[in-house]
Amino acid sequence: MTTDTGDLAHLIPEQRRELIVKHLRREQVLSFPQLASLLEVSHMTIRRDIAALEEEGRALSVPGGAKIASRLLAEPSHAEKALVDAGEKSAMAAAAAELVTDGSTIYLDAGTTMLAMVPHLAVRRDLTVVTNDFAIVRELIDHPSIELISIGGRVDLANQSTVGRLAAEMIRQLAVDVAFVSTSSWDLKRGLTTPAESKVEVKQAAMSISSENVLVAGSSKYGSFAKYKVVDLARFDLIVTDAGLSQNVASGIQSLGVTVRRVD
Repeated sequence: MTTDTGDLAHLIPEQRRELIVKHLRREQVLSFPQLASLLEVSHMTIRRDIAALEEEGRALSVPGGAKIASRLLAEPSHAEKALVDAGEKSAMAAAAAELVTDGSTIYLDAGTTMLAMVPHLAVRRDLTVVTNDFAIVRELIDHPSIELISIGGRVDLANQSTVGRLAAEMIRQLAVDVAFVSTSSWDLKRGLTTPAESKVEVKQAAMSISSENVLVAGSSKYGSFAKYKVVDLARFDLIVTDAGLSQNVASGIQSLGVTVRRVD
């Protein structure tokens, strides 16, 4: 690999980080020793640069190195999502469910992590659940003590949920205590994004009617981004994620005034 960098010794940190991004775009993934050799700096300097780029959402640290932030071109289907990160989803779901109190009204966004919350909600009394997710509706439809409000609208068959303006309009007629929001792509720089325009207004509507907004999203989704912006991460009160999210990223998010809970 060639550097095409000129005099590396006189680069300021921002110039050096631009070169790191350039190399990562070319190779996708590079180890810390490779990057240190390419830029003729120490491993500690590279680690600091990667930490800064990670905060900006331009690169993502991986064991032993870094990879370029990736664009999410299409939303995975419900079936595809169900096959990945089952352990992390279970832990995040249990932690998120701890926030739900008796007598409250909550919104559960569409997604397999939201679905994993359902068993933990069965012990709550006088709970009202609002959701646009058909899998959640199926799980709760016969529950004797949970009032269920199913959001109508255009049906997204792949994700088994309702989306679009009609769904958003129905959500805006309600008020909830906590909105639990899911995502397939998020980072500190771009916030919450989605490749599906039809999901944007639904998520925004749910957050607009809630007293508290909680993002429940795994670290494997961090560092990817899509073309439609939903909200900045600062709009959330709390982010529940797994232990794979680096402390550097967690600290950057917390600097926005958002609480981050990483669960094992």
